[in-house]
Amino acid sequence: MSGEPPPLPECTAGPPPLPESETTRPARRGGWWAHLILLGSYPLVLGVLGLAQTSENSGPMLPRSTSGLLAVSAVELALFSALFTLVWICSRVNAEQLHLHWRGGPLPLLRGFGYSIGLRFVIGVVTVGVLAIGALTGSLDRETIMEAGPDLEALVDSETLKDNPAYLLVSMTVLSFIVAGLREELWRAGFLAALIALFPKTFSSVRGKVAAVAFAAIIFGLGHLPQGWMAVGMIGLLGFGLGLILVFHRSLWDAVLAHGFFDAASFALLYLIANMPPELMKQWGMGG
Repeated sequence: MSGEPPPLPECTAGPPPLPESETTRPARRGGWWAHLILLGSYPLVLGVLGLAQTSENSGPMLPRSTSGLLAVSAVELALFSALFTLVWICSRVNAEQLHLHWRGGPLPLLRGFGYSIGLRFVIGVVTVGVLAIGALTGSLDRETIMEAGPDLEALVDSETLKDNPAYLLVSMTVLSFIVAGLREELWRAGFLAALIALFPKTFSSVRGKVAAVAFAAIIFGLGHLPQGWMAVGMIGLLGFGLGLILVFHRSLWDAVLAHGFFDAASFALLYLIANMPPELMKQWGMGG
């Protein structure tokens, strides 16, 4: 037997490096900044253009024909696809950072439907509370209270929804789940990914992700300025809820489906209101 002690294990120089998805190399920071600026400006530019359109034209932003609605949807998707391709070239954001993987079989579909109901309830409660406080304090007049809520008529013509079943179907499917749901939640996922990549110490924790979601919700709300300032607050609150769904489930699809069901229900509600008898609308304060 030898009296020599066994050799000590080799010491490593430190902890293993983080995967590339969890760190940002200095050479890529410029690309991530371009990614963040491009995505951050996107809803703001749309909001300004939409506001200019509604100020020049008293009619709704969306065309009144089914073919026109499909054409506008195709153009908006093409423009966003071009923008997101440029964003990807800048940062090489990957599927994991965007939470693109479908998880849980049918659960995202069920959760999305349930979350859409929950979001509508929460937004309704918050809105009623704000309006009640405004009425009690006198900071909101009766006309403001009666007109509270997103001005969907600035977006789509209710009479067209009422008289054209194909238009209603496209609004509740293509417009709700793809143009709004998929496009806007992909925007949100990309925006959050850039914040986390650029400021990992600030936005990688649970509290940091909630703050990032709130920041994205403000920009998301401002992108809907053509529907009115009350809509900016309500849609910002909706964006905050959708962002929480995205980050806590780590699933883009839960948020896409919740968003799609929410918007589809809004179009269905507008359709039902358009079909209400005029006497009932006047009784509820919705008629002239």
